[in-house]
Formats: sequence, C-alpha cells, structure tokens
Amino acid sequence: MSSIHTNTAAMTALKSLQMTNSALESTQKNISTGYRVSDASDNAAYWSIATTMRSDNKALSTVNDALGLGAAKVDVAYTAMNSAIEVVDDIKTKLVAAREPGVDKEKIQSEITALQGQLTAIAESASFSGENWLTFTDTSGTTKEVVASFTRTGAGAVSIGTIAIDISDMKLFGNDGAGTPVNNGMLNKDYTTANGAGTPVNVTYTIATLDITATNVDDTVIDGMLSNVETTLEDMTTAAAGLGSSKSRIDMQTKFVGNLMDSIKSGIGKLVDADMTEESTKLQALQTQQQLGIQALSMANSGAQSLLSLFQ
Repeated sequence: MSSIHTNTAAMTALKSLQMTNSALESTQKNISTGYRVSDASDNAAYWSIATTMRSDNKALSTVNDALGLGAAKVDVAYTAMNSAIEVVDDIKTKLVAAREPGVDKEKIQSEITALQGQLTAIAESASFSGENWLTFTDTSGTTKEVVASFTRTGAGAVSIGTIAIDISDMKLFGNDGAGTPVNNGMLNKDYTTANGAGTPVNVTYTIATLDITATNVDDTVIDGMLSNVETTLEDMTTAAAGLGSSKSRIDMQTKFVGNLMDSIKSGIGKLVDADMTEESTKLQALQTQQQLGIQALSMANSGAQSLLSLFQ
C-alpha cells in the first residue's frame, strides 16, 4: 500500500542513516582523541581503572624525583667522604715522613696544617638541598629517609615506602648546633697518646688538630698518631662503603620505579587506547555506508513524488 502519511521505506532509510552517523561520530572521536574510552560514558569500568592508574603514575613520577634527590645527596656525601679519605691518607704519609731522622718537622707540620684546613673545607661543603651528612648535630637526626615507593592495596589503601640511611657513623665533624665543635666526629674525636719518653705525660689531639711540633711529641707519640690516623681511615672507608651500598639500592629502586611506570602506562593503553588501524578501516567503511544511506533515503523520498503522476 502506498501512503502519503507514512513512508515506511524513508523511515527505515533514515533510521539506518542515523545509526551510521552515530557510529561515524564515535569513530571520528576515537581517531581525534586517540582513545576508545575517553569518557566514563564510553566504558565506566575501564575509565575508572585508567583514571586511578594515571593518578598513581603521577605519584610514582614524584617518587622518581625523590629518588633522584636522595641519590644526589648520597653522591655528594660519598664524593666528599672519598676526598676526605685521600686527604687523611696524605696526612698519614706526612706522619711517616716525620719519623725520618733529621727531617724538618716544622715544614711537614705546615703541610699537615694545610691538609687539615682542606678537611674542614670538604666537610663544610658536602651539603645538598640544605643537608650535610658529614657534619651535623645529633639533634638533627642520624637516620635519613628517601621516599622510594608508592603502593596501592587491593582494597584501595595507599602507602609511601622509604629507604632509611643511617648516617650516625659518617660524621667527620660534630658540632653543638651553635657552631662549636664537639668531639664526636671521626676527625675531631679526642685521642690520647702516651709520651713514651719516660715521663708520665700524655698528648691529647684530634686528627684535625694534631701537631707534631708540639711539646712532649716524640717519635713514640708520632707512632701513636699514625696508628690513630689509620684507625680513622678504616672508619672513613667503612662509611664510604655504606654510602656506596645506599647509592646502589637507590639506583635499583629508581630503575624499578621507571619500569613500573612504563608497565602501568602500557596497561592503561591496552584498556583505553584506540587501535588506529582498526579505526581508520571503520572510518572508511562508515563513510561509504553514510553515502549509501543518503542515496537510499533519497530514493525512498522520491517514491512519494511518483504518486503525483497518478493524478496527472
């Protein structure tokens, strides 16, 4: 039956064209954004997961920055400690030279004094971001923490993990917080060496103040100084090794966090990224369907016009 009120063919063609246009609009959106799930309305579950993981990845990026800051602090402390070891090693060689009969101890002492000044300069300059791990007060804390991880449990609870670094045995110079030295650093620790010349006199000094030209200092005292310098070198070497271990752990954690961020990005991509090859193919097919739909609608509408010929 032909009707001028109801054009079933045109209605069917229009409905088909509307569906094609809707699919075409969705495909064009996917191509322009690069996502197949860009809004919660596209897929609420996937969008929620992707949004949460993107937020966690931003937190991990901050963790990565914190690890870099921690690594820099360890690097500065290690570099300074290594330099201090070299200077104390030089002091040891000067003490060995001072045991040579007939040597000019005044000149050797002037060299030792210069080296002692260098030790102070090294310790004071070993600062990064306002922290100096080689000269500090005990009240400033002897355990330093570096933010190392961001964790989310299955229940959604989040937590921050840290790497603890004990710097209590790394102190070269101690002070009371007001700039006054206190004898609890490796280089300003009190040593007492017996005279050895048959008199009951002791010589008290620190590595930073030892003076081979002082009264009551003889070869036996210098031997004692040499022994104490060697002990200090061993302590400094142990501290440097500890810093090296901390740096190694930070480096491994930095690598892990970087790999974890890449894995999360990849996982998010699998959930919400559009397959551009597939979307391109769909676009061409839908454009063809749209053209055919327009032609079909035009043909359906022209059918009503043919009824006019019956009344001519």
